[in-house]
Parts: sequence; structure tokens; C-alpha cells
Amino acid sequence: MKLETQGNKCLMYKYDPTACGDHCLWRPHCLWCTACGAAVTPYLIVNGAARAIDFYKQAFGATEVVRIAGPGGKIGHAEIKIGDSRIMLADEFPEMDARGPQTIGGTPVGLMLYFEDADAVTARAISAGAKVLRPVQDQFYGDRSGTIADPFGHKWTIATHKEDLSPEEIGKRAQAMFAKK
Repeated sequence: MKLETQGNKCLMYKYDPTACGDHCLWRPHCLWCTACGAAVTPYLIVNGAARAIDFYKQAFGATEVVRIAGPGGKIGHAEIKIGDSRIMLADEFPEMDARGPQTIGGTPVGLMLYFEDADAVTARAISAGAKVLRPVQDQFYGDRSGTIADPFGHKWTIATHKEDLSPEEIGKRAQAMFAKK
């Protein structure tokens, strides 16, 4: 579905997205519209969406924005907010070719989260059931980060930005790091 815009108005809903905020009931429906919402929003499929929402709240401080019941007690669609970013998610619906990482044997996709204290957030995620894939450490590109897998098979890199570096400095540090290996 492609929504067309005219100026700052969504032509499908005739809504002015400049007034849009978290209270807006139309916002989830106009994410395709360039006048409102983000251009890219991750949509996670999980086996156990209700449990996943609870995990994301505990581990990442997520807030639940919307939850729409699906058939059989499943979640048909939900949205959470981590910091200023939304993530959509739903339970698996194999009949719609919607399967999560545990069902398909892993995921090639990772999500990147920035927090003021990557170490503390990673520790919280581990205590909530995450598995460490790469421990938190200082990185050559100026972040302190590590990667975890949540209990549902999704990969998350949790980072704190520490240094502003030029592309040239990052390149030099990368060459030095790769030369050691």
C-alpha cells in the first residue's frame, strides 16, 4: 500500500502529520507516507510476541505503544518504542509466511541500539535471558559495544558512542586491528 501526500497532508487519511505525536491513532497507518513517520521501521516476527514485549521492556526499557490481538491468542501486530525509535512485531503466522528466527534456524539481521551505558543495558539483557554473542568492549570505530541474542533469536548490538572519529582515523584503526590478526 502506498500512501500519497500533498504538502504535509496524507491523501489517504486527510490528516496533518505535523501535529502527529505518540497519541496519534493514525500514525501506525501512515508509516509509508514520507510526510509522517520513519522511512524504515523494523518489523520482528517472534514465537511468543507477548513474552518478547516483556523481555524488551525489561532489557531495553521499551514502552508498549499498541497491541492488536490476533487469532488463537496470538499478537497480530504490536509496536514498542525504545528511545525515540519504534519497532513493530507480531507472533508467527506460518500460513502468512511469517516465521521467526527460532523457526527458520537463525537470523542474518541485527539491530543496533545506542544507550548511555552499554555495559549496564547488556547486563540487564543478560539477566532477562539474553545470550552474549560478543562481549561489550571498546571498538576501533569509537563505540563501546557488544552483541546479544534475545530469547527469541533476534540479534542486538548494544552500544555507547565514545569518540567522534574521522573516516580516515577509523580506517587507520581498522588497518591496525586487522594487521594484528
